[in-house]
This record gives sequence, structure tokens and C-alpha cells, in this order.
Amino acid sequence: MPRVQLHELYARHIGVIEEARVGFGPGFNVITGETGAGKTLLLGALELSLGAESPSGRFALQSDSKTAALFESEGVERVLGRDTTATGRLRSSLDGAPTSAEALRELAGSLVVIQGQHDYLTLRNRSNVLRLLDDAGSIDTAQLNHLRLQLHDALDLRLRLGGDEASRQREIDYLDHVVNEITSAKIAGPDELDETLAELLRVEHLIDSLGTVTAVIEGLDGEDDDASLSRTAQLVDSLPTADPFGALRGELFGFLAESRDAVARLRELVNPDMIDFERRAALTERVGELRQLVRKYGGSLSEVLKLALESAERIAEMRSDAERFVSIEGEILRLQAAEREESRRVRKEREFAAVTLTNAIRQQLPRVALPQASLRFDVDGVDGSEAQILFQPNPGMPEGPLQSLASGGELSRVLLAIALETNQEGLVSVFDEIDAGVGGEVAQQIGSCLAQLGHKQQVIAVTHLASVAAKATHHFVIAKSSDGNRTTTTVVEVSGEARVGEIARMLAGDAESQEALELARRLLTAEK
Repeated sequence: MPRVQLHELYARHIGVIEEARVGFGPGFNVITGETGAGKTLLLGALELSLGAESPSGRFALQSDSKTAALFESEGVERVLGRDTTATGRLRSSLDGAPTSAEALRELAGSLVVIQGQHDYLTLRNRSNVLRLLDDAGSIDTAQLNHLRLQLHDALDLRLRLGGDEASRQREIDYLDHVVNEITSAKIAGPDELDETLAELLRVEHLIDSLGTVTAVIEGLDGEDDDASLSRTAQLVDSLPTADPFGALRGELFGFLAESRDAVARLRELVNPDMIDFERRAALTERVGELRQLVRKYGGSLSEVLKLALESAERIAEMRSDAERFVSIEGEILRLQAAEREESRRVRKEREFAAVTLTNAIRQQLPRVALPQASLRFDVDGVDGSEAQILFQPNPGMPEGPLQSLASGGELSRVLLAIALETNQEGLVSVFDEIDAGVGGEVAQQIGSCLAQLGHKQQVIAVTHLASVAAKATHHFVIAKSSDGNRTTTTVVEVSGEARVGEIARMLAGDAESQEALELARRLLTAEK
């Protein structure tokens, strides 16, 4: 049994598909039905289950649509599902648990490839083309990958040691500057800035206080005649001296004398020598210096001091690692040389594999209805990892990237040719109308190719041609019916006479024609 198999596809309310449950079997599975019956919708349901947002499935969604695909991989069953909410949004699930569409897409890449006229063309990705070459040539890149990992680690270590010699010296010079600038500031401790600011504020407050007291003294008893006590003396002196005013006049003069004594004591307290203006200037300068260090090297003096310590330790570390650095430089040079040599070896093997696989696939092109086409694998880059498939549809036409020059049908048939010559047992291959535009003997050849491919992996194909459908191991028919009010689609597996009738319908449009029935029997009994 192939490593991966799609056991069942479930779809509910996807366009005209009311509900369908298709149980696929191993080998070559084929899906047929009249045009418009819903074959594209069924593939759209599969795409949605795989995490796609493709138009082929999305336009047909309803408020309660649901899709699910049951795969078996390495003996483990996985269920990939999508369903719509009442608002029309899509929800994703994996094995019944909520997940993301991205997670479904990532898992789907290891399970299935849908090959046809849509964005699932795997060969758009150069890494997939490269994988085909490496598998075909049995190319072992383990040593190259190991060397690159070692080189990455060595380069990372050199970077942690300071980079190349010039970078190391630049870093040491910068760190020396940082340490010297912070050390020369002679920071007393992490709280020095706060303490200096507090002292400066006290000095400023004292200066402001002395100014206020001086203003009060001048206002009370200054040389100006308008001073309060001088004006009060004039007023008291104007009082009558005779009783009963004389006694009170004397008391008021006594009050003035006491007030002047108090003002005199205030004058004695206002001593400019109390203020150390040099200290004030020194404090102001120190605050500015410390604030500049904080702005430059951290949000606080603690951070500045920490940076100085770390920088000094880093300098010591880099200087002590000088010998180790020289050793790492030598190791990097050795690994780079080994990596270049191994890259050249891998490129040569990939070039040989490209030629071999090109010749093998060219032999398959006539079998898949591309007798005039040419194809080749092209590799570039130091290790040949820049791989692509170049395609020429007809002689005399320009050669170019496969995905740019091939039509949808040509792409499907090229992928079939590639699948026949490569090892893809680990994937389920789905072909969407691979036989578009062909017929007769060519269609029979394509059917034989699909049946041959079905011997090594599960194949699911949508077809309109009886000669292709007759080669299948399992045959599913999509049928559309209408009761006049509603159109629905059903999917059933056919065998025996029912399959003969479907093949006859595909041949002549009439499942009852004896000639068509006889021809259908011959097709079904022919060697697959």
C-alpha cells in the first residue's frame, strides 16, 4: 500500500452538492459525470479541506457548508476539515481540534499534490524541483548540510567574539572610550545625581529665601520714605500729645522701636557670606555632567555604572580570546574551502541527475500527448540548488520556465510524465482534467500512464474521456438531478453493468446504445 492514501472525502452544501461522502480506494481512482454536474466542486471541497481559499470552492459555500478529508499516512489517520460559520467565515480543524488554514496547508504538502490549472502546481517552488533531482540521482547532501551548519556555528562564534579583526578592534576602541568616559567622571555611586540635585536645590532655595528677606527688610524699614515703619512713624507723630492721646501715642512709638529692633535683627541674619556661590557653580556643573552620561549611556546612573562594568569585562574577554579568535579564523577558512569543494561535488551530481531525468521524462512526453514538446531540468548556483524546469511547447518556439509557457492541460500532462519517472509514493496525486484537448489513442495512452502511476501511489483524476476512465481501479460518477424546484448532485461508485453504462454514456452520450455498451465492455476488459 502507498505510504499516503486519501480514504474519504466528505462535502456538505458545496454548491449543488447537498451531501456527498466518497470513499477512495488504492490505485487509480477516476471521477466522471456530465458537464456541470459538480466535478469541479468536488475538487474544490478537497482543496478547502487542505486549507486553500481557492475560487473553485469558495464561491459555492453556504452558511453551513462543511468539508473533510480523511488521510492515512504511515499508518496514522489524519482528518483535515473546514466549515463555515453563520457569518460566512471559514473555520479549520485537524483531527477534530481547531487549527489554522496555514497549519492545514503545511500538513497537506506532505500528503497530496493537486496537479492542474490552479495554484497547487508544486513545481512553481524551486525547492520541489530540486527534491525531484536529488531523489532521482540519489544525491546525498548530508555532508554539505553538515559543513554549512558547522560554518554557520563558527561564523556565529566569531561574531560573538567580535567579528573579524577590524570589527573587533573597532569594538574594543569604542568600549575603551565608554569605560574611560564613565570612569573619568568618578561617579560616587548610583545615587550621586539625586544627592547632588537635592543639595543644589537647597542652595537655590537659600538664595531665594535671602532675597525674600531682604525685600521684606527694605519694605519695612528701608531708606525709602514709603517704607512701612517710616510711614507708621509719621502717622504716629501726627497724633495729639495731650491726654487722652498722649499715653497711646507713647505706646505706639514703643511698638515702632521694637519693630525696628526686630528688623535690625533680620538685617544681621541676611549675610551674603552664607551662600557659597562657588559650590553652587560646582553643583550645577556636576549635575550637567551626570545628566549627560545618563542621556548617553542609560536611564539612570545605575545603568551607566553597569555599562562601564560590562564594557570593561567585554574588553577583557575579547583580549583574552585573541588566541581563540585566531583559531576560529583558521577553522572558518578550512570550513569555507571544504564547503566550496562539497558544493562543487553536489552540483556535478545534480547536473548529471538533471541530464538523466531530462532524457527519461522526454521519453514519456509522447505518451502524455506532448509529442512535439521538449523539456529539460536546468541547475545553477554553486551547489546546483537553483533548479528549474525549462519547457518548449513546439519546435522553433522559445524555451522558458514551465509554469510560464505551458497551458493548464500541458502542465498536468508534464506533471504526469514527471510522476512516471520519479519517486512520489509519499503523495496522493490528483489530476484535474488532465486529458483536456486530447482523444483517441492519445487518451488511451494517458489512461495507461495514470493506471501505471496508480501501481506506486494513489491517483485521483477527473476526466471526460471513456478511454481514460476505463483504465481506473475505482470509478466514481457525479450525477445531477432536479425536481423542478431544487437541483442536487450525488456521488456514487459504480462497478459492473453500472460502470459499463457510464462508459457507454461517455462514449456516445447514450447509456442504452448496444454498440456503445459493447465498446464500453471492450474498453473495460482491455489490458490496463
